[in-house]
Amino acid sequence: MIWLEDVAELDYVRQSLDRLPTRRGKPAYHRDGRLVGYAQLGPQAKPSRSSGTFRRRVFWLLPHDRDSVPDGLYASGAPAEAVDPTTLAAGSKGRKTERSERPAQAADL
Repeated sequence: MIWLEDVAELDYVRQSLDRLPTRRGKPAYHRDGRLVGYAQLGPQAKPSRSSGTFRRRVFWLLPHDRDSVPDGLYASGAPAEAVDPTTLAAGSKGRKTERSERPAQAADL
C-alpha cells in the first residue's frame, strides 16, 4: 500500500477496485474528494485478457466524510465501501471495524 496521508488519523477510507493501465505508480484520480492511497501490484499480477488493464485497489475520501465533517452524514456508521485502514494489507481487502463504524467522538476517547 502506498499512503498519501497519515491514515492513523482516519477512522475509515473508501475502497474501490479500479481497472488501471499499470501495475504500479500513482493512478489518475477522477472522483470528487481526494485520493488517500493505492495498491501497487507485483510483477506476477496478470492483466485482463480483454482490456489489458490491472485491477488495483484505490483508497479515497469525499468532502462530506467524517474526517472533514465530524457531525455530518457519517457522524456514526460509514459508507458501504468504507474500511478501517488499519485492517488493510497486501492481499487483504480490509474490513469494517468498531472504529470505522462508531462516531468520531468515541474514537477519540
